Amino acid sequence: MLALLRTFSWQDLRHHPWRSAAAVAAVMLGVALAFAVHVINASALDEFSQAVRSVNGQPDLELRAMRGTLPEALYGRLATDPQVARASPWLEVSAVMQAYSADAVGAQPPPPAQRTTIRVLGADALLLPTMAPALMPRPWDTADRFALFAPATVFLNTAALQALGLSTTAPSPLPRLTLHTGLQQALSVKVAGTVAAGGAPLAVMDIGAAQDLFGRAGELSRIDLLLQPGTNRGAWESALRAQPGGPANLVLAQPGDAAQRISNLSRAYRVNLTVLALVALFTGAFLVFSVLALSVAQRGPQFALLAVLGATPRQRLMLVLAESAALGLVGSALGIALGTALAATALQLLGGDLGGGYFAGVRPALQWSAPAALVYGALGVAAALVGGWWPAHAAQTLPPAQTLKGLGTAASQADQGTIGIVLIAAGAILTGAPPIFGIPLAAYVAIALLLVGGIALLPWGMARWLAWLQPLAARHVLPLLALERARRMRGSAAIAVGGVVASLSLAVALTVMVSSFRGSVTQWLDAVLPSPLYVRSAISAGGTDAALLPAGFAEAVGQLPGLDRVQALRASPLQLSPTQPALTVLSRPLGDDPAQGLPLVGEALPVPTGRTGVYISEAVVDLYGLHPGMEWPALSKAFSPQVQTNKAPPAIFYIAGIWRDYARQTGAVVMDRAVWLRLTGDARTSDLALWPSDGADIAALQASIRALAAVHASRPPTPAGSRSGDSEALVEFTSSSAIRERSLRIFDRSFAVTYWLQAVAIGIGLFGVAASFSAQVLARRKEFGLLAHLGLTRRQILAVVAGEGAAWTAVGAAAGVLLGLAVSVVLVHVVNPQSFHWTMDLAVPGGRLLALCAAVVVSGTTTAWLAGRAAAGQDAVMAVKEDW
Repeated sequence: MLALLRTFSWQDLRHHPWRSAAAVAAVMLGVALAFAVHVINASALDEFSQAVRSVNGQPDLELRAMRGTLPEALYGRLATDPQVARASPWLEVSAVMQAYSADAVGAQPPPPAQRTTIRVLGADALLLPTMAPALMPRPWDTADRFALFAPATVFLNTAALQALGLSTTAPSPLPRLTLHTGLQQALSVKVAGTVAAGGAPLAVMDIGAAQDLFGRAGELSRIDLLLQPGTNRGAWESALRAQPGGPANLVLAQPGDAAQRISNLSRAYRVNLTVLALVALFTGAFLVFSVLALSVAQRGPQFALLAVLGATPRQRLMLVLAESAALGLVGSALGIALGTALAATALQLLGGDLGGGYFAGVRPALQWSAPAALVYGALGVAAALVGGWWPAHAAQTLPPAQTLKGLGTAASQADQGTIGIVLIAAGAILTGAPPIFGIPLAAYVAIALLLVGGIALLPWGMARWLAWLQPLAARHVLPLLALERARRMRGSAAIAVGGVVASLSLAVALTVMVSSFRGSVTQWLDAVLPSPLYVRSAISAGGTDAALLPAGFAEAVGQLPGLDRVQALRASPLQLSPTQPALTVLSRPLGDDPAQGLPLVGEALPVPTGRTGVYISEAVVDLYGLHPGMEWPALSKAFSPQVQTNKAPPAIFYIAGIWRDYARQTGAVVMDRAVWLRLTGDARTSDLALWPSDGADIAALQASIRALAAVHASRPPTPAGSRSGDSEALVEFTSSSAIRERSLRIFDRSFAVTYWLQAVAIGIGLFGVAASFSAQVLARRKEFGLLAHLGLTRRQILAVVAGEGAAWTAVGAAAGVLLGLAVSVVLVHVVNPQSFHWTMDLAVPGGRLLALCAAVVVSGTTTAWLAGRAAAGQDAVMAVKEDW
């Protein structure tokens, strides 16, 4: 019997290869996309983690200030602490580098387009072999033997050398490059060798030389510590914080915290992208269901014969499940191979960034994982088994005697839709569940339940809709034939359109979500970009202190003629937790009504007497568990050293409101600029918002601001061999419309992968419709022959078939839109807030949704018509010969 069953399955696969190929292709595409996304993300995260480990080394503890820098005196205290085995000071500066010829006197740097952001690390070279060996300078043979202690001398990693077009071999003479920070003139440094650290462009130099070069005497960015063996780390940390006169705003991080921060930051994006890739696999499961359900329906008499010959119901069940598992195995194997090729191509062409911006500039090597391949392969097999379960159950419960008599395919009793309603209700309940480890797992399950429940309601919905249409077609023969068959064979219709309902509903949901997000971002940009013109440093260094405009510059610009108003804006990082990415502190004039300058969510609260009001973004609410009306002691602690230094009264921060921020997923807090100046005394700015007067000459105004920038440019003591020049562009101007356009372009790039995955899912669904319709129509040759004998012309038969396809796909399109709208509500109001910590307004793009529905209906109708044309072309007498 087992041999007979195997032969039975093999003969079906051999005589209907197209049907098996459709299911295999669906599983293959789903597994390939999901595995490719996983490999790309894993490779990028691994590359980033290795770079962090090579740069940071492996100390026991890493000390940083919550805001600003550490005093150098703290290093002296820690280095002499009896419980500290070794302390290593660091100074980190972000700059922009340009190369120029070493032997061309007065040679000019390359044009600004060739500028590259570089991270400059000042370190104690004597401590590097034990603290961070990957950063140990390796001087070239042509360099001086004491080059690692020389002023204005750097050692570059491979990425920096490649960005400058330099070789790793020892050149002669030694090349030079210029470093730019803020409005500083070009600082010339000599390249004397290399370092082994990977990752983004990096330069290492002596810490004393770095302090002199950048004018940062007495400042440290961090201190790495190795504690004595047996030291209780927790007790030592507590004692350090309790020391009188010590800085209260220390952040003590452990090895791996930096990599954990970027992992936490990008996790939601990576998980959402993986889930989106699995949408193709989810759709593929419905295609497997369609193929196997059609196969079981067509082979009903053969299954009945097998039952008569002794095949038990369990054996028939296992036979269909084995067929689905075989399809899943083949599709998964091909999908893993295709996914590996896709990942390798994407890493080669695009690097490790898939549009989210978390790994921009990283070009990692392919990190192929056998366990991950097995997991995603198992998902493909599981999807195929899930898709094959219901057809297998139909084969198990098939009545042999009635089927052999031709009665086994009679229409079943009307489904009341109980299962579908229960699934939809369960999905609705799950939408209220909180995220798990920052991931909206319950919301994903809710979406799956909504989709499955909606598809389970398809037969019931089709019966109701077609019954309502029947009186309208009662007086017309051809429409009546199409509607009656669709109504009485609604199970087959549900099988045919199940895949397209799944894919269309997800496409509708993603379309609504992206449109809602884009519309909300557009409105947000209008609120946060009130002025027509902005000016900032031309040296873009990722929002760090290197890109700040000097103190007094904003006031000087405000005195220029042709300006009605100038508003100074300052953005500064704030590290409250070693495991959380840094917050951004934004200081700007708020006035009496903060709602005019901030897109507040809800009403602002009045600030109590003796408190300092701040406004937090939605991400801060979720990440730190805060809400309006609370005090924020951690923020007060972060500003306490500056309060003591400037002898200002302690600030007790009070959360007066929440504002919507789409630019900073890690959270932002806004305070009035006057408060910032009082607490820090730091009058440097990040941007200036300008309101030119009516009729002002913008070109002349920009020229005046450039001249002021040259006057305010800091000129630290010029080291030997350095040069400066006023010809470099120190500031850049941009309009609010240009910022808006660039922001929306970045938005579209971030969702580019979403669009491609959405298109693949729709393609799989339409392919499933085509396969199901073609098979069902071709199996109805005898029916078409009978209609021909009754006098219907070939054109009329094709009209009936096309009408059935239109009716089926119209129901599928309507169901897909309704399901998609329900899923979009979950995406907009549950998944996005739980994943990225921001809210948005729901916006339904009616035109695009109508276009999607029209494409589905036209595709289904055309497919049915083409298949009917092939089937109706057979000789009518030959088609009904078997019934004579």
